[in-house]
Amino acid sequence: MEQVVLLDENGTAIGTADKATVHHEGTPLHLAFSSYLFDREGRLLLTRRALHKKTWPGVWTNTCCGHPAPGEDVESAVRRRLSDELGLEVGRLDLVLPAFRYRAVMDNGVVENEMCPVFRGVVEQRPTPNPDEVDAVEWVPWAEFAPAALAGTRPISPWSLLQIEQLAALGPDPFAWRAGSADDLPPAARKAA
Repeated sequence: MEQVVLLDENGTAIGTADKATVHHEGTPLHLAFSSYLFDREGRLLLTRRALHKKTWPGVWTNTCCGHPAPGEDVESAVRRRLSDELGLEVGRLDLVLPAFRYRAVMDNGVVENEMCPVFRGVVEQRPTPNPDEVDAVEWVPWAEFAPAALAGTRPISPWSLLQIEQLAALGPDPFAWRAGSADDLPPAARKAA
C-alpha cells in the first residue's frame, strides 16, 4: 500500500497514511511534489489525468505530480513517478518553487491539501504514458500555454493554475528560472520522513 507523509502546519512530518484513504472531505496536510518538463524548444509536456483517478479525473495538469514515500527524498520521488507514469528519465531537475502550498476542493467535496515543491527539468525522450495514471499527453509552447491558462482559456488543474501564477513571476523563459533554495523546502522534504 502506497503511503504519504502527513505534515503539521510547519511542514514537519507527523506520521503517514495510506494514499488510498487520505483524500476525502477532510484530507490532512501532506507532502507532495509537482514537476514541469520541457523539451529543448521550450514546449511544456502536459498530461491529462486518467479517467478513473480519485482526484481530478480527466483533468489536464502539469507533467507529473505525486507523493514522496516515507524515507524517500523529494527529487528521487519525482524521478520515480516520471518513470512510472511516463517512462521518462531526466538528467538535471531544478527546484523552482520550494515552498509551494495549496488546498483545492473538487465539486464532489474531495480535498487536496499539500505542501508541494515544484521542479523543472528538460527531457529529450518521447513519453510512453502509463494508462493507469495518464490518459493523454500534449506538448505546448510555454509562451502560449501560460497566458492562456492564466486567462482561463486553457483549462488546467487548480494546483497547476496556482503554480503557473508563481512560475510566470519568475520570468517568461522557463530555462532562465532561478533555482530555489532547498532551505525553503518544508522540513519533511529537507530530510525524508
